[in-house]
Formats: sequence, C-alpha cells, structure tokens
Amino acid sequence: MNNWTLAKRASTMNPSVIREILKVTEKPGIISLAGGLPSPKTFPIDAFKNAADKVLLQDGASSLQYAASEGYAPLREFIAQQLPWDVSPEQVLITTGSQQGLDLVGKIMLDEGSRMLVETPTYLGALQAFSPQQPEVVGVDSDEHGVIPADLERKVGTGAQKARLIYLLPNFQNPTGRTMDDARRQAVVERLAELGVPFLEDNPYGDLWYDEEPAAPLTARNPDGGLYLGSFSKVLAPGLRLGYIVAPKAIYPKLLQAKQAADLHTPSFNQRMVAEVIKDGFLERHVPTIRALYKKQRNAMLAALEEHFAGIDVQWTRPVGGMFLWLRMPEGVDTVKMLPAAVERNVAYVPGSAFYAANPDHRTMRLSYVTASEEQIHIAIKALADTVRATLAQQ
Repeated sequence: MNNWTLAKRASTMNPSVIREILKVTEKPGIISLAGGLPSPKTFPIDAFKNAADKVLLQDGASSLQYAASEGYAPLREFIAQQLPWDVSPEQVLITTGSQQGLDLVGKIMLDEGSRMLVETPTYLGALQAFSPQQPEVVGVDSDEHGVIPADLERKVGTGAQKARLIYLLPNFQNPTGRTMDDARRQAVVERLAELGVPFLEDNPYGDLWYDEEPAAPLTARNPDGGLYLGSFSKVLAPGLRLGYIVAPKAIYPKLLQAKQAADLHTPSFNQRMVAEVIKDGFLERHVPTIRALYKKQRNAMLAALEEHFAGIDVQWTRPVGGMFLWLRMPEGVDTVKMLPAAVERNVAYVPGSAFYAANPDHRTMRLSYVTASEEQIHIAIKALADTVRATLAQQ
C-alpha cells in the first residue's frame, strides 16, 4: 500500500496517441506514416560536428555553464533580425523546443475553467500542453483555409467565460497540412482585435514551403496582439530541442519567470552550436534541400493516393508545404478501429480523432510523408487502400 496522492490536474494528463502508435511501428517491416519526425537525411551532421569542435575550443567553459534564462544573446539577435516585422531581441525567449513554449503560455494565461479557442482539428501536442491547466478548450469551425472568422464571435464567450487565447497554426497545419491564405489571415487578425482576444501563432513548419512562400504571419499584422512560436527542429534537428517565443514586452516578464521555474534555461551548448551553424547564411543554403526532398515525397504520396484509392470515396488535402496530409474515409470507417488491421498489413497512421477538442471525426487520419522513401510510400498507401477496402467489405 502506498500513500501517493496525485494532484487533480494529473488526471488530465494522458499519453500521446502518436507516441503510443510509434511503439507499434517498431515492429519489423512496418512502414510508418504516423510520426511527425523530420527526415534524418536532412540533419546537417558535418556542420554540427564542426560547430561543436569550434564552440568547445573557443567557448567551452561558457557553453557548459549555467546561463541566462532569456537565452544566448547572439541567437536571440539572429531570430529578431530574420523575422518579417520589427522585433527586439529583448522580446525573444529561447525555449527547450517550441513545445515548451506551449507549456509556458498555458501556465501564465490559463486558469482552471478558462476558455481557450483552437482550430478544428488542431495539434494534439498543444492539447496535451494546455490540459494540465484544465481549461475549457473550444473548437472553432474551420475549413480548408483555417478558422472561419464568423464562428469566432459565436465561440469567444463573454464576461468571466470570455476566451483568454486562441491557438493557431497558419502554415501547413499539423495535422491537416492546410494553409491560411492572406485574406483569411487578415480577416482573423482583425476579428480577434475587435473581440479583444490574443492569439498564439505556432509556426514550426513555415520555412518548409514548396513553390511559394506563405503570406505574412499573423503576428506581423498585430505584434501587440499575439505571441509567436518558432523552432529549429524542422530546419536543423529536433533532438537539439531548441525553439523560441516572441512576446510583447507587456507579457515577456511572466513568460521568463515561468521559464526560470521550469528549467532555468535551455542548454547553453545547444544554443551556441546552433548560433555557430547558422551565422553565415547556412539556413539559406540548407533549407531549400529540405523543401526539395519533402516536395518529392509529397508528390509521391499524392500520386499513390490517386492510384490506389481509385473508386473509394476518400478525400485528402494537397498541402503546399510542411510534413502532413489529412484523409477522410468513407462513411462507416472508424480509423481507430481500423488501425490494427492496417498494422497487420505493415502500415501505420495516426487516427484523426485525437486532434479534436470535442466531437471528433472518427473517419479521419493524419499521414506524414517525410520519413518514408518514395517506394515505401507507394507500398504503404497500397496497403492502406487494401485495408480500407477490406473494412468496407465487412460492413
């Protein structure tokens, strides 16, 4: 018998559906279209080896020592300079991955029962990050361009129940792959300003565009009305756990205090390595190689879907960047229940129901095309189509 009494908030913490599915994909022969993992082919290992040697040789003691909670000054300056609106380095807080940014924002913005708004569907990791604060999470109606401005007013609430925040991913959204066009961005920012609701703009995929750079960020349109999250995970390497928040000066001190309480600071060595790698225009040379690879793999998945799902009433998105594609199955197909049958055919995906704040659509699924080869993508999509046909035949 033990005497552990857990906090009430602990009951709201649930395992990541994606992380649990990734365990299944360790089975030999499985082709996983489930994880949102960048392709390891894109990791600039030689550049990091050289940077590590240089940092340790020139700045070894400082790179291994405790450091300022705000982050490494040259890295904060780089981030401020490359953003497409006027940002001071003093507004940049380095985080241990942008996932930590979600956690910090939740801690300072949300109380138990606070209303917050999200897209429908939305990023599962954000729902997990906010859940310990026990907010009331409300989904805003969304279409292929993101949240629908007219529904914001219906969902924002009033008085004590007025939404504290809305969480948005305008570029190549996880999980759907959709992108807000310029007109929708402007309409959303203007409506939020009228309603007096701050926004949290999450942009981990914004550099991964294929043919055309996306429209200006929401935060560039109203810098005092929003928080902005960025990450080096998708353009350099996720294992470094290096992201950042750009915050209005009015709210920055509270984020900094939450950061200090969470982990004191993001690893000094990692920050210095990244600053060393990117200081001479490396990203301008490196990121286009990632875009070219992911575009080929996206094209392979779209071609495979056209071929193998012919004759099946399935809808899918056609992302213009990022890492994900979203499918909606025919009536009667529950993608959670179908997953074991897919795994038996050696293919894995993420059921879409996990990405909804409420009223999940059990016919949906998320596919990632960036870690499988083009050949594997075709094999996996055929196996997935065979699974869907077998499922429909059993009805």
